[in-house]
Amino acid sequence: MIDVQNLTKSFDGFWALDGLCLHVPRGSVYGLVGPNGAGKTTLIRHLAGVLRPTSGSVTIGGLPVYENLAVKRRLAWIPDELFCQGSDGVRDLMRLYKSVYPSFDDTRYKQLGEVFALDEKRPIRRFSKGMQKQAALWLAICCRPDYLLLDEPVDGLDPVMRRQVWSLLMEDVAGRGMTVLVSSHNLRELEDVCDHVGIMHKGKMLLERSLDALQENIVKVQLVTEHPLPEGLNILHKQTVGRIQTLIVRGEQHEVAEKLAQCQPLLCDLLPLSLEEIFIYELGGVDYDIKNIVL
Repeated sequence: MIDVQNLTKSFDGFWALDGLCLHVPRGSVYGLVGPNGAGKTTLIRHLAGVLRPTSGSVTIGGLPVYENLAVKRRLAWIPDELFCQGSDGVRDLMRLYKSVYPSFDDTRYKQLGEVFALDEKRPIRRFSKGMQKQAALWLAICCRPDYLLLDEPVDGLDPVMRRQVWSLLMEDVAGRGMTVLVSSHNLRELEDVCDHVGIMHKGKMLLERSLDALQENIVKVQLVTEHPLPEGLNILHKQTVGRIQTLIVRGEQHEVAEKLAQCQPLLCDLLPLSLEEIFIYELGGVDYDIKNIVL
């Protein structure tokens, strides 16, 4: 598993990470979300062993990552911004990856060449952003890593290729027990593939849970009642249009339904929230809600 304990990172007095804890179960797909500047990329760079913590610990499989070649050979990392220079093509990088990763799979490399259909000899720096991402994914998948770190992995890919990439990754998760940590602003896409979610804010972990538990603990209610709302409801958001009240309530669905029954509703529909809605309302509780701007 991936385990981060009380991680801090300071850049010239600015605390990019501030006592952050993270726990990613082995064989899971973990979605890391948060607003811009939350520290997601800084965290991933620590997980990849690129940055040394100011304090705290970062371990993968129980071993520290920083300056640990044995651990780094078991993980692959695709950053948001790829560094490409010189005339190296995909085939040149394939040879480099083979020298670093003992698990590199030549057969799979040839098979995926038909999927990605990139010119292996063309310099990668001449590829479009989407093609560069495809090249990085092609090579990373062929390394057969136990742990895969992805920062906006499908940004720039067309819808067909996005689906193809996720299909390949899910095959390795199901077939080999690969662990994936993925940071993305596309919450609708993460909802389809993740089983665990962590929400970051200002260098801290606001919460992390399984996706099922997260969705079970917050409910959207559409309500019509002529009586006051009962006490004890943990209401995160309330909006009224005509007679219909829309409530976002923290709590188990059956507990919320029992409390709302006290106000004898004429209409009471309880609906699950999407990951995007959960993200918005959870951050709304820490002063990151949508502001009304008067022009």
